[in-house]
Amino acid sequence: MTGSRIVALGHYQPPAVVTNDDLAAVLDTDDEWIRSRVGIRRRHIARDESLVDLATEAAQKALAASGLAPAEIDLVVVATCTALERSPNTACAVAARLGISTPAAYDINTVCSGFSYALATADHAIRAGAAGRALVIGAEKMSDTLDWTDRSTAVIFADGAGAAVVEAQPEGAEPGIGPVLWGSEPEKGDAVTITGWQPVIAQQGQAVFRWATTRIAPLARQACERAGIEPSELKGFVAHQANLRIIDAIAGKLGLTGAVIARDVVDSGNTSAASIPLAFSKLVERGELTTGDPVLLFGFGGGLAYAGQVVRCP
Repeated sequence: MTGSRIVALGHYQPPAVVTNDDLAAVLDTDDEWIRSRVGIRRRHIARDESLVDLATEAAQKALAASGLAPAEIDLVVVATCTALERSPNTACAVAARLGISTPAAYDINTVCSGFSYALATADHAIRAGAAGRALVIGAEKMSDTLDWTDRSTAVIFADGAGAAVVEAQPEGAEPGIGPVLWGSEPEKGDAVTITGWQPVIAQQGQAVFRWATTRIAPLARQACERAGIEPSELKGFVAHQANLRIIDAIAGKLGLTGAVIARDVVDSGNTSAASIPLAFSKLVERGELTTGDPVLLFGFGGGLAYAGQVVRCP
């Protein structure tokens, strides 16, 4: 097998929107403080919807856009760090909702880099002949982990989901998903944590900012090298939507003056594993990226785990 490609994308955000002014009414913060530090002006929060609800909505849209029937999917992978249920896993629950029978189904948790990890494992399964078509989902209900009295985290995180349908490329065709560059820095794993039976997220904001703005650009270059492409040839860059300042710093170091840069964090906040497919799907939906465009996806975050690959736009 020569590889796989993304054939369709879909995304979903819950309808409830929380603005910076809404948070300023209950926290010691204001719109200017939030925008100057993370670039966010609003975020979506799930009130009555579960993680499985969010994931299913995004997956349904991706599946519909692909033109495939549920029976044609044989692998479901969900990247998430906010699943409340340990069994059944989120992937099995989504498969049941969609009517996908007998798929291989598993969840993966590398926090904010989860979608890139999940996409890589689906690509590997297809290359190995263990799957033919996969549904890869990044979904998070980060609001379940928030201490709404902590302005350092309450203003950042949000809820949403994005999904991709991936299928095998014909023999001899150029792979639509490039080799993954992945790794972690586990000795710095305490920089972002979600711990306890009633988990609350905490992060060392300055430490994460320094790490991301110094380490990610060289790693992103390596991901491009593995795909045989120069950063200057990229048409799009979709980084984990952690912080607008981080995104712009990485793009600047890569010299991406001619590429479309995803800045969905402004209106969606940080949705962890959902942020890359959510932002990517929106760019495609708006026509800012077109079929065949080379796009660098790069996730990073909790555990200081990272993963990135160059993909071709569906």
